[in-house]
Amino acid sequence: MSEPENNADKEETLCLLEAVLFASEEPSSLSFLQQQIGERGNVAELLQELQEHYASRGVNLVENDGVWSFRTSPDLAPFMTITKQPRRKLNRAASEVLAIIAYHQPVTRGEIESIRGVETSRGSLDTLLELDWIRPGKRRETPGRPLTWKTTPAFLSHFNLSSLAELPGLDDLKAAGLLDTRPVLETMSPEGEVEVVEEEDEFADISEEA
Repeated sequence: MSEPENNADKEETLCLLEAVLFASEEPSSLSFLQQQIGERGNVAELLQELQEHYASRGVNLVENDGVWSFRTSPDLAPFMTITKQPRRKLNRAASEVLAIIAYHQPVTRGEIESIRGVETSRGSLDTLLELDWIRPGKRRETPGRPLTWKTTPAFLSHFNLSSLAELPGLDDLKAAGLLDTRPVLETMSPEGEVEVVEEEDEFADISEEA
């Protein structure tokens, strides 16, 4: 194998090792990292090379008690302020409301209650608003002009969706064993397809806009 090919293989292995370290939630041992790259190279030597590469960067590759991980450079500590929000677990009511909005948006509170068969508390909507997963849409051109609700770009980002068209259909939910725990999704089309239409169609199941 020629030298350029060897260099390309080494660069690919370094990229793989770098990706594994970034993706690992916990510091990684030499044996684990060697297992990930297989016979592509000597992991100890590759780690040393990566460590030198990141020595002057905003993150450093550090070894502590035999395990390796990326850490923020100590020099930047005075400039780093991290605010963590506690994770909030949605209750069943809020989960159902979110599912209805996602699959039937733009949808009014009355329509949500009609699908669920129970009254929707303000707390469920408030929780979803605080998470920035839903936002008010246009008002219905019907008596009382009720407000509609729709999902936000933050909703798509959190669930790793590029668009509403990527929402799972009935077949996907059944295969994942989720349909029984979310009976509200039975209101979707029997084909399990997600139809993307323009928001102006007030009777649409799904709005293309987030």
